[in-house]
Amino acid sequence: MKLLKSFFLVISLTLIPLIMNSQNSIYDISITGIDGKEIKISEFKNKHILFVNVASKCGFTGQYEGLQELYEKYKSNLVVVGVPSNEFGGQEPGTSMEIAAFCTDKYDVDFVMTEKVKVKGDEQHPLYKWLTNKDLNNVSSSTVRWNFQKYLINEQGEFVNYWYSLTKPMSEKITKYLE
Repeated sequence: MKLLKSFFLVISLTLIPLIMNSQNSIYDISITGIDGKEIKISEFKNKHILFVNVASKCGFTGQYEGLQELYEKYKSNLVVVGVPSNEFGGQEPGTSMEIAAFCTDKYDVDFVMTEKVKVKGDEQHPLYKWLTNKDLNNVSSSTVRWNFQKYLINEQGEFVNYWYSLTKPMSEKITKYLE
């Protein structure tokens, strides 16, 4: 019996960390694209990923221009992912088709865009649970405070940092990680 208990202890100590780490990988998360197709974050391995919750009717909406500029300058090593959310002042009321048309027509956006999701609260998308929870990303906990909050992941899928809306996409605070 003692041998059996020791065996289970060894197995537990070996398997539990493996299970926990696999659940903590951003590469295990998927999100639906603005076109309705699944986007597996694992498709972006070996590149930085900048996630930004976006809105079409916000005072920061002009940052789409900076996000596109950032994407164009660093696209060999960076994926920008715009994540529409309507949680802050109802500033993203449109459908996926309306959001896509707005981004393309007004800002010529060609970086990745997702469906509209919840970035906070009880219905928070798993992506944003990972981005905002230190227990999952192993670095920092945060709260999404407003539209155009930015989260950067490095080429190994590790959480780097986050910035509030006032930080512009081309800010050195962000670009220093991409050089």
